[in-house]
Amino acid sequence: MSDRERNGRGRRGEDELDDQKGERRGRRERDEPSRGREGRSRRDEDDAGDRRRGSKGRGRNRKDKDVSGSSGSSDSSSSSSSDEEQRRRRKRDKKRREERKRKHPDDNQQGQEEGRTADKAAAAAADAAMMPPPPVPPTVAASASASAAASSQREDTQEPPKKRRIDEEKDRDKDKQPDGPAPAVRDALDAPPAPAAAAERSAAAAASSAMNGSPPPPEERRRAQPPLSRDEEKELDDYKKRKISHVELESLGRTGGVYIPPFKLAKLREGIGQKEEFSPEFQREAWEALRKSLNGLVNKVNVNNITNLVLELFRENLIRGRGLFARSLLRAQMASPGFTHVYAALLAVVNSKLPAVGELIIKRVILQFRRAYRRNDKIVLLAVIKFLAHMVNQKVASELLALQMVTLLLDEVTDDSCEVAVGFIQECGQVLTQIAPQGMHAIFERFRAILHEGEIDKRVQYVIEKLFETRRKQFADFVGVIKELDLVEEDDQITHEIDLLDNEIKGDEMLNIFKPKKASEYKAEDEEWKRISKEILGEGDEGGGEGSSEDSEEDDEGEDEEMEKAAEKIVDYTEQDLINLRRTVYLAIMSSLNFEECVHKLMKLNIKEGHEMEVCTMLIDCCAQERTFQRFFALQGERLCRINQVYQEAFAECFVKQYQTVHRLETNKLRNTAKFFAHLIYTDALPWTVLIHIRLTEETTTSSSRIFIKILFQELSEHLGLAELDKRLQDPTMKQYYDGIFPTDHPKNIRFAINFFTAIGLGGLTERLREELQTQQTEMMKMKMKMQAKKEESSSSSSSSSSDSDSDSDSSKSSR
Repeated sequence: MSDRERNGRGRRGEDELDDQKGERRGRRERDEPSRGREGRSRRDEDDAGDRRRGSKGRGRNRKDKDVSGSSGSSDSSSSSSSDEEQRRRRKRDKKRREERKRKHPDDNQQGQEEGRTADKAAAAAADAAMMPPPPVPPTVAASASASAAASSQREDTQEPPKKRRIDEEKDRDKDKQPDGPAPAVRDALDAPPAPAAAAERSAAAAASSAMNGSPPPPEERRRAQPPLSRDEEKELDDYKKRKISHVELESLGRTGGVYIPPFKLAKLREGIGQKEEFSPEFQREAWEALRKSLNGLVNKVNVNNITNLVLELFRENLIRGRGLFARSLLRAQMASPGFTHVYAALLAVVNSKLPAVGELIIKRVILQFRRAYRRNDKIVLLAVIKFLAHMVNQKVASELLALQMVTLLLDEVTDDSCEVAVGFIQECGQVLTQIAPQGMHAIFERFRAILHEGEIDKRVQYVIEKLFETRRKQFADFVGVIKELDLVEEDDQITHEIDLLDNEIKGDEMLNIFKPKKASEYKAEDEEWKRISKEILGEGDEGGGEGSSEDSEEDDEGEDEEMEKAAEKIVDYTEQDLINLRRTVYLAIMSSLNFEECVHKLMKLNIKEGHEMEVCTMLIDCCAQERTFQRFFALQGERLCRINQVYQEAFAECFVKQYQTVHRLETNKLRNTAKFFAHLIYTDALPWTVLIHIRLTEETTTSSSRIFIKILFQELSEHLGLAELDKRLQDPTMKQYYDGIFPTDHPKNIRFAINFFTAIGLGGLTERLREELQTQQTEMMKMKMKMQAKKEESSSSSSSSSSDSDSDSDSSKSSR
C-alpha cells in the first residue's frame, strides 16, 4: 500500500470521527437537554477518548510514512506527486467542512456551549477539591475509604473512557432498578429503615459519591452497610408479617407474582393468625389445593394404577371442581395422545357415578373439534377425534355422534379430511361394527366411492385401502377396549346423546374460575360431597352392635316405603320415558345385522309391562318407512309373537288400528304395512281371527282400504297358494270370522265381493259366493212367482164374487 493511500485513509478516519462527534452532540442535546454535571463530564471524557483514538491513528500514519520513506530513493518521485494530491485532498476536505458548518450552524453552537459548560464544571470541581472535607463518622469513613480505593483501582486500569462510562451506567441502572420481587410483594417485604442505621448508610453513600463523583457499585454498598441489631431484625420481621397479611393474590397478577417457597410463605404467615374458616381466603386456598390435586392425579394415571387412582379421585370434590377436572383431562390428552385410552377409561368410571362430568367433557371436546375443523388444524383434530373415538368405545358418547362426525368429514372430500376420518374409524371401528353395522357399511361404501372417483392424493388412497384391509382383519390391531381398562359394567354405563351440530352447546368455561361463596353455602356443599363420596366409595359407619344394625335396617325399610309412595305420586305428563324407550328400540332395530340379533337386543331391554305396544308400533313404522318391503321387520314381528303371547295380542290390536287409519297412509307405506301383516297371518304368528274386522261392502270400504285388502290377500295367495287359501277360508269353524269378507246378507253385497276378488285375480275364492248368489236369485224368482200367483188368485176370487152378486140381484128382480 502506498503512502498516499495510507494518508488518505487516516484523514478520512479523522473526518468520520469528527462527523460522528457532531452527530452525537446534536443527539444528546435533543434527547437529554438537562443532564447535569455528571453527564457533561462523561461527554468530555468521550471527546478526549475520541481525540486519543484520532491521535493514535495519525501516529500510525506517520510511522507508516516513515517506513515507506526509508524504503529507498527510488520512490522520491512518487512521494512528491503523492504530497501534491494530499494537499489537494486537504483543501477539498476543508471546503466540505466549512460548507457543512454553514449548512448546520446548530451543531457548532452546541459544541461551543458544551465547551463553556465543561469549563465551568471543571472550575467548580477544582474549588470543591480545595475545600477541607467535613468530619465523618468511623463507619462512614471506612466505607468512603473502601469506595475511594475501588475508584482509584478503576482509574489505574487502562480502560478507555467509553467502557468505564458503560460500566458506570450499568451500575447506575442496577441502583435505579430494585432487586427483588414484583411491586406488590416488594412493598410487603421492604422493611422501614431504623433511624440510626439509615443515617449512617445515607452519610456513607454521600461521602462516597462526593469523593468519586459517582455512586459505588451495589455490591460494595452492601459490604459497607453495617449488620442489623437484634431489635432491628425483630422490628423488620414484624413489619414483614404485617405487610404479608394485607397482600391479596388478585394484586399479584395471573401467575401470582413472584414465586415464594411454601415453607417460607408459611413461616411468614405464622404470626398472622389462623384464617377464619370458610372465608374467601380459605376458599381460595382450598380451590388451589383442589386444582393441584386433580392435575397430579390425572398426570399420574396409567393402565396399572388406574383402579387405585380412581379411589383417590373420588375423594376430591368433583362437583365443585368438575371444570378443573375437565380442563386437566383435556390438556393431558392433548399433550399425550398415546394415553387417550387410559383417559377415556378414567372418564368412563367418573361418568358412571357423576354423569354431569362426562356430559361437560363431551361438550368441550365437541367445541374443540369445531374450532380445529374451522381452522384446518390437523394436529389438534387428530387428537380430538382420537379422544372421541375412545369415548365411543367406552360407551360414554353415543355411536350416533361418531357416525355424524364421519359423515361431516366425508361430506366435502379433501386429503386431510379423508385421513382424519380413516384415523377415527380405525380407533372405534371394532365397537361400531358391533353396535351399528349398517352405519359402518354406509361409511365404507362412501370410502369405496371416493376411491373410485380418484380425486384424492395417491398417499391417501393407500391409507383408505389399508383401512379396508384392517376391516377385513376385523380390526385386530385396533382393539376397542382392552381388558385392563374395561372397568365399568354394562348396566352402569351411561351414554350421552349429544348432537354434533347443536348450536346451543356451551363449554361452561366459568367453572374453571374461582368464585367465593357464602360460608353457609360452602359448608353445605362440602357436607353434601362428603355424603356422595361415601356412597360412591362404599364407606360408612361400620361400628355399632346388633341393635344399631336392626335400627338401620328398619330405617332403610322406612325409606324404601317412602320412596315407593313418592314414586307412586309422581306422574310424568311429558312422556319422556316413552320417548327414550322409542329411541332405544329404534336404535336396536336399525343397528342389528339380522332379525335374531334384533329380537335378542329387544329382550335384553327389559321392557316394562304395558310398553310392548310401543315396540310393535315402532317395528311397523320402521317397516313402513322403507322404499320396498323388507322381510327383516316381518321376521322380527313373527319371532316376538312366538316368544310372548303379549306381543301377539299387541300386533292384533295394531292390525285393527292400522286398518281403521289406512286412509292416512301413502301408497308405499300402505303396501309395506299390508305385506307385514300378511306375513304374520300366513305364518300363523297372528291369528286369522283378526279378519273379522274387515267388512267388504261398497258402503264400508274406501279406496285405501280396498287397496289394503287387495295386497293382503294377494300376499296370502302368493305364499299359501290359491287352493290352500280357499281351504282356510272355507273352514266351517272359522266361518263367523270371514262373514265380513264374504257377505251373504244381500245380493248386492255378494255381487260386490265377487266382482272385487275377480278383479284382483282371486276369483277362485268366490265359488261359494256365486252359489249363494244363484241360490238367492232362484229363491227370489220363486218368491216373485208366488207373489204373482197370489195376486192372480186374489183377482179371480174378486171376479167370482162379483158374478155371484150379479146373479143374486137378477133372481130377486124376477121374483118380484
